[in-house]
Amino acid sequence: MIISIDSVQRLIECLSKFPTVRHGFPYKPTCLAFDPVQKILAIGSRTGGIRILGRPGVDCYSQHESGAAVLQLQFLINEGALVTACADDTLHLWNLRQRRPAILHSLKFNRERITFCHLPFQSKWLYVGTERGNTHIVNVESFVLSGYVIMWNKAIELATKAHPGPVVHLSDSPKDECKLLIGFESGTVVQWDLRAKKVDFRIYYDEAIHSVSWHHEGKQFMCSHSDGSLTMWNLRNTARPIQITYPHGKILKEGRKESCKPILKVEYKTSRNSEPYIIFSGGLSYDKVGGRRPTLTIMHGKAVTVLEMDHPIVEFLVLCDTPYSNEIQDPYAVVLLLEKDFIMVDLTQRNFPIFENPYPMDIHESPVTCTAYFAECPPDIIPVLYSVGAKQKKTGYSHKEWPVSGGTWTLVCELTLTLQMLYKLKTSKVFENPNAGEGRAVELVEEDPYAIQMVSWCPQSRLFCVVGISAHVILYRFSKHEANTEIVSLEVRLQFDSEDVISPSETENNPCFSDPSSHSPQMHLNRNRPVRMPPGYQAELVVQLQWVDREPPQQITSLDINSAYGLLAFGSCNGLVMVDYIQKTILMCVSTLDLYGAADPYQRLTRSPRKNRQSTSGRGTHPVSLSPPLSLSPSPSSSLCLSVSLCMCVSCKAESRENSFSRSRSSSVSSIDRDTKEAVTTLQFGESYGRKADSLPTACLWVGTSLGVVLLLPISIPTEKERLEEPVTMGPSGTILMLKGSVLCFSFLDCGGTLIQSPYEVWQEPEDPDEPRRRKLVNLSPLSSQEACGDGHLAVVCSEKQAKVILMPTQAVLFTHNVTESSFLLRADVVSVCNSVCLACFCANGHVMTLSLPSLRLLMDTNYLPLTDVRIARTFVFTNGGQALYLTSPTEIQRIAYSQEMTDNLQDMLGELFTPIETPEAQNKGFLKGFFGGNTQTFDREELFGEAAAGKASRSLAQHIPGPMGLENVRAAAGGVVGDLARARIALEQRGERLGELEERTTLMLKSAETFSTHAHQVMLKHKDKKWYQL
Repeated sequence: MIISIDSVQRLIECLSKFPTVRHGFPYKPTCLAFDPVQKILAIGSRTGGIRILGRPGVDCYSQHESGAAVLQLQFLINEGALVTACADDTLHLWNLRQRRPAILHSLKFNRERITFCHLPFQSKWLYVGTERGNTHIVNVESFVLSGYVIMWNKAIELATKAHPGPVVHLSDSPKDECKLLIGFESGTVVQWDLRAKKVDFRIYYDEAIHSVSWHHEGKQFMCSHSDGSLTMWNLRNTARPIQITYPHGKILKEGRKESCKPILKVEYKTSRNSEPYIIFSGGLSYDKVGGRRPTLTIMHGKAVTVLEMDHPIVEFLVLCDTPYSNEIQDPYAVVLLLEKDFIMVDLTQRNFPIFENPYPMDIHESPVTCTAYFAECPPDIIPVLYSVGAKQKKTGYSHKEWPVSGGTWTLVCELTLTLQMLYKLKTSKVFENPNAGEGRAVELVEEDPYAIQMVSWCPQSRLFCVVGISAHVILYRFSKHEANTEIVSLEVRLQFDSEDVISPSETENNPCFSDPSSHSPQMHLNRNRPVRMPPGYQAELVVQLQWVDREPPQQITSLDINSAYGLLAFGSCNGLVMVDYIQKTILMCVSTLDLYGAADPYQRLTRSPRKNRQSTSGRGTHPVSLSPPLSLSPSPSSSLCLSVSLCMCVSCKAESRENSFSRSRSSSVSSIDRDTKEAVTTLQFGESYGRKADSLPTACLWVGTSLGVVLLLPISIPTEKERLEEPVTMGPSGTILMLKGSVLCFSFLDCGGTLIQSPYEVWQEPEDPDEPRRRKLVNLSPLSSQEACGDGHLAVVCSEKQAKVILMPTQAVLFTHNVTESSFLLRADVVSVCNSVCLACFCANGHVMTLSLPSLRLLMDTNYLPLTDVRIARTFVFTNGGQALYLTSPTEIQRIAYSQEMTDNLQDMLGELFTPIETPEAQNKGFLKGFFGGNTQTFDREELFGEAAAGKASRSLAQHIPGPMGLENVRAAAGGVVGDLARARIALEQRGERLGELEERTTLMLKSAETFSTHAHQVMLKHKDKKWYQL
């Protein structure tokens, strides 16, 4: 057995407990929060997820078990904790002082719905507003509700009969922490004196309030309203606003105001060296052309800047240098959370440029249609792709560093959990725009004609192959130099009528992956024109399946490329095509039935005469040089991106494929289903034995079909000197094996159980682009690794139902395992895990399984992810090292670890969210003002909200759900000796600074006393001898 039984249990535990890392843009975001001291940012989503971001490499995902939407986030600034308010009216306290955040406490409200939360800086009391208009207070240390409640009927006048509506704003006055400003949705604003338990003033406005923002001096505040207006209120006179402005509204000739969108949020921030900033979202006129687009407006003095967004604004935050609300704010950036994007604007420059986002949040630029994951690549491939991809980046970004720089992350091993965009390739540039006369063909297609179905990549030779939904294949070759050449195009006809009747058998039928009702328009290239191609991946060959009798070709279902052989093979529901991309010729174009020869395992009728009109051999086909296109339409085109982990995410424009996954999986297949064509579902080039009598391995192509049949095609390849002149020959050798269900994958092992890699070409490029390229081949023959075991090797074949291990060349079945009976496999790959090889499978019922090789014994069977979306089935892939990847949402990539080795390294690879940092001190107000108190007032919240003064809250109001530890233990759990030493050092520095400040104050007081004594003595001497009436 390849993996021990002890490893099985560890694999199950690590998969069920500790599986995931998430990349990409948070799906359906709802809220945003920022810690100005720790410099970390949190994003909540509608699905209950939380993404916490810091410096590049610090990226953590957590999920609420309830799955309820996150309504609001509140950091305990510089405390390493986060409060979340969810749509199920539950508050959660998260511990961020560990690499995997965990919930410490939860508080479930039973009778009221939470609408707004506010946590003052350096306070342990959280204000919670509800839909009924009441304000409750929660102790964040114990997460217990205080008996102090501000009821809505006490906040408004007794004469007012109407309910003020839900609480939409809560904030304490920057001037006096004892004053709490409460904003109600109806337009009522109340300042509540917490100590006196009464209202200081009430403000009534005709329009609904969306947000409130204080001036740092605490003497005035600004409100945003539903009619697109901003009102400024002064505390000296609250009868009416001192200013009412409609930033984007005008007074029309008729005297009426222009109708404007509501201003959903406003931020009023002061600056030390310039005019204050007024930043708000919305407020544009409905009548304006640009009013339909979401906007952010920045008003700085007399300058008004309107930034248009591509997506609706969910929330925005203004980042400031100080965490204190009663100090000059000095804003330096604006964070915008959009529905499908994340933007940060630099406020320190006049043109307000945006920062370059270091996180990979644009993989959903167009919907992802397939993924490929490569974990062990040549070490030089990533720097090369990065250098070429850097030239594709946009310009005009801010030159300052990314402001979200919190947390710590170090690369402790070769593995990494970060994801970085390296390179983008637009395949649509190969084709021209559809002509106006082809409108009918365009109407037939329900999705993007350039959408990508599958990819094949050889990292060693840097060859890249793309299959499009319009039945075309594009071969790219990497080059560091710019090229100006023509693209060779080969046209193939592969269309047969479906009149084959298959005799009943136990083998299931999987006709095709595509919807037969979908059609793809014919793709065209501009001819007879050289094309300039920048450094990177350059198109070398295009193979197109042609329309026949106005009927579109079937979509391509399988693909494989081998750089050592110089061959490319792809299959569809009609047959198989093999291309020699070195000589630019078609070697084979046959139906699936012709591959059997005389050894057809099924009794099938004669095909339609249409086959006679097809091109069954491409050896006489002459290459046609074509040039690529003019630019496409301005709509987003198909694109392909490679990341640092070398995960390829391929995208298209339309999302209609999301619901196109419908395949019959019934064990009793009707005769109607069996009348459909037999599709080629899997292809694999490799060194093997084409016939039983062969004594030496040769180049072969393994073919798997939708009926569970495995075919083998021996290939005769000329020597390297004759490769450009002599043709490649091949011929079918008959059926090798039959399995239940459609064939999914092939792999080869030597007799010792070691994985045999297919031969490949090593990439090398001549210094002179005009110099002919020389090929350097690496041939990994099975004989090189198994001389002690005798001739032969093992072939691993897996279908949707079964897995078998075959001994070659005898073709004897050594091991068989029925993987599933009630369901079917979506993905199967032979991978290296823990220095061993196993077969990893993902089943449609959500089970992730691993089988030992070659014995096919079940090692792990975990119910991880049920198939709820076609996106998962289309994007789930396994790779070496015990990792897998799939698209968990249209915007997010999920990576899972199912091996003990990967799990052991996972904890070290995650970044630290919390870093011990000294809290900045408040601004010095001067000695006399600070010594005598000035206008500031001390406020002991514990004295008002504690159980001794306020009593206990009603148990029926909220239910406390304790976590594994309290907040008092959070500060002691900051992660090991390094954290303890850092905290001890900071504490020592703080003590030294305080002693120094005390000494300075003592010296200042001594000097003041001496000065006062001197002046008093002088006054005494001056008036010493005078009478009282002389004074």
